[in-house]
Amino acid sequence: MSDRAGMQDAAPEQAAERLPALVVGAGPAGLMAAEALGAAGVPVVIAEALAAPARKFLMAGKSGLNLTKAELFEPFLAAYAEAGPRLRPMLEAFGPDEVCRWAEGLGQPVFAGSTGRVFPTAMKASPLLRAWLGRLAGQGAQLRRRWRWAGWDQDTSVFETPEGPRRVAAGVTILAFGGASWARLGSTGAWAGPLIQAGLPLAPFAPANVGLKVDWSGPMARHFGLPVKGVALRAGAGPWHRGEFVISARGLEGGGIYALSRPLRDGAPLVADLLPDRTPDWVADRLSRPRGKASLSNHLRKALGLDPARLALLMEFGRPLPEGPALAARIKALPIAHAGPRSIDEAISTAGGLMWEALDPDLMLTARPGTFAAGEMLDWEAPTGGYLLTACLATGRWAGQAAVRRLAR
Repeated sequence: MSDRAGMQDAAPEQAAERLPALVVGAGPAGLMAAEALGAAGVPVVIAEALAAPARKFLMAGKSGLNLTKAELFEPFLAAYAEAGPRLRPMLEAFGPDEVCRWAEGLGQPVFAGSTGRVFPTAMKASPLLRAWLGRLAGQGAQLRRRWRWAGWDQDTSVFETPEGPRRVAAGVTILAFGGASWARLGSTGAWAGPLIQAGLPLAPFAPANVGLKVDWSGPMARHFGLPVKGVALRAGAGPWHRGEFVISARGLEGGGIYALSRPLRDGAPLVADLLPDRTPDWVADRLSRPRGKASLSNHLRKALGLDPARLALLMEFGRPLPEGPALAARIKALPIAHAGPRSIDEAISTAGGLMWEALDPDLMLTARPGTFAAGEMLDWEAPTGGYLLTACLATGRWAGQAAVRRLAR
C-alpha cells in the first residue's frame, strides 16, 4: 500500500522535474502569485487543469468585470465577516486603490459606478487577461495547460498531464485551486481530497452568493425574468438590505439575494419590505382610500405604485390578503417562502475550504514548509460587489511575495 500523501495510486518512477517556483491554478489568485514571483526575477511555472486559464474570471467579465469596491477600508473589510482580521494585512497591502492602479498599469482604465463598484472601462475581462498574460510571459512565466494536480508524493507534486503522469519538485509552491462551484469552469473542489488525506484541516464547502429555489404557483410563470427593484430584504433578525434581484423559473437570484446567502443558508427566514421608503401609516392611509369598482390588484397598483414584479410577489406570498392595517403590515414585511439555496455548483462562490489554522501569517502551510495557499480555496466568503476578486488578488500577491522571501533565505 502506498504511503504517499494524497495519492491513491503509485506515482510514476521518472525523476521529478526541479523548479524554483510552481503555481498550481491559473485563476486570479494564481496569476497574481506568479506575477509577484516574476517581478522579483523568479522563474515560475503555472500549472492549469483546463485548456485555458482564468475561465471563471472570463465568465464573470461577460456581464461587466467588477474588480473591486470604492469605499472606506473598514466598511470594505467588514464584508469579510470573521475572516476580516486574517485578511486585513493582505487587503491593507493590496486593497481597492491598489487594484485600480494595477488594472490601469495593464492598460485598462477603470471607473466607479453609482454604488461604488469598480469596472474596467472596456467592461470585459478578456482585454485585461490578455495584457496580464502578456506581462507574465514577459517575466518568463511558463503556462502548462491540462496539468491536473493529483496530490503529493512526499516532497513532489504529482500531475496528470496529456503526456502522462509528471512529478515536480519546486523550491516554493503556491496552491491556488479556487473554490468548489462552477465545475465546468475548473472550480471542482477535487483538490480537497488530497489535502484531507495529507492531514490538512478543511471546513466543509457551502454555496455562497447563490440564488434561492422557489416552488412557484402556475400564475407566476408570466413574471419570470422580471427584475425586482425598490425592495429591502432581511434575513432573520439581521439588518435590512437594499438590492435588486430577478424572478426566475427556478426561484430568486441576483445581488439582493446573494448578499444574504449566509444567514439564508443557515436557515434564517426571508422577509421583504415592498415599500421601504414609506411608513406603515402612509401605506395604510393609501389603502384606506375608496377603490370603487377597481380590483384589489389595480387598487394596490394605483394607490401604492406597486409595479408588476412587486405586486406579483405580494400575490404569491401574501395570500390570503388581509384588510386594513394588517395588509399594510404585510406589504412592509412580506414573508418569502423558499426551498433553500440552489446547488453549490450554481453558486458564484463557496464558503469553506482550507482552514486558517493550517497556515502561518505568510499563508504558508505549517505542515508543508515552502507550500503556500491563496484565493477562494481558503476558508472565507464575501458578497459580490468586488470583494471576492479583490481578496483573491490580495492573497495571491501576499503568498507570492512570501514565497520570494523564502527563496531569498
